[in-house]
Amino acid sequence: MTSESLWPVYKGASFNLWNPDTGRYFAWADPTAITDHLQQKRTRQAGRRDNAFYGTSPDQIADPTTLPCRRPRVAFRDIARATDPRTVITALIPPEVVITNKGPYLLRIAGTTADEAFVLGVLSSMILDWYARRVVELNMNFHILNSFPVPDASPATDPVAARIAEIAGRLAAVDDRFSEWAAAVGVRVGSANDEPTKSELIYELDACVAHLYGLDETDLEVIYTTFRRGVDYSDRHQAVLAHFRRLATLSDDSISSDES
Repeated sequence: MTSESLWPVYKGASFNLWNPDTGRYFAWADPTAITDHLQQKRTRQAGRRDNAFYGTSPDQIADPTTLPCRRPRVAFRDIARATDPRTVITALIPPEVVITNKGPYLLRIAGTTADEAFVLGVLSSMILDWYARRVVELNMNFHILNSFPVPDASPATDPVAARIAEIAGRLAAVDDRFSEWAAAVGVRVGSANDEPTKSELIYELDACVAHLYGLDETDLEVIYTTFRRGVDYSDRHQAVLAHFRRLATLSDDSISSDES
């Protein structure tokens, strides 16, 4: 079997913020062997109440084409330190990839792809990360992640949440591996790969997340001046502040896509 027919086995270092593939892998796997193993494991464990697949329809459990490794997933690094440049390192990893326990992933069992993009956007923001750095020491796990106060907003009904989903969708869908996922979010693949578009969307994302948290300009100043000792985030602060102020002046129907 050639390397082109194998699937990469991801570790934490295999992805980074808005980078779904760093090229640093743990190993390679035979797709047939690994999907057979994962399908058998899912079938055995789906009936357990403490399993993530509990409650999934029997037809879906029985269908190996619905395995999570066959679609993009939101993953995060297990190793996370409050002293690092960023603490919550998350990404939308591509399909046809398996991952070790150093990169736990979120299993979407309800909601839409836009909801998934919204969660990815919040988790990737410096706003959420500032909070995370107050509770994370050396590792990220689901016990910690589940305690994060993610804004209670839906892209289906809240225009700011919809904008977060759109921005995250554009930043995450870097190539054709994400084409179906991007289409479900309603964005074009590769539309945010180049500068300055990418940076401006990242700044706007912070502003939108801050808005949903109900923060004000004083709160933003605290976040960017205390995020990491000895690091000057004043340029990012000013860029985010400009988007935050613009957002405050817009009506709901004015918060829309600027994708060309």
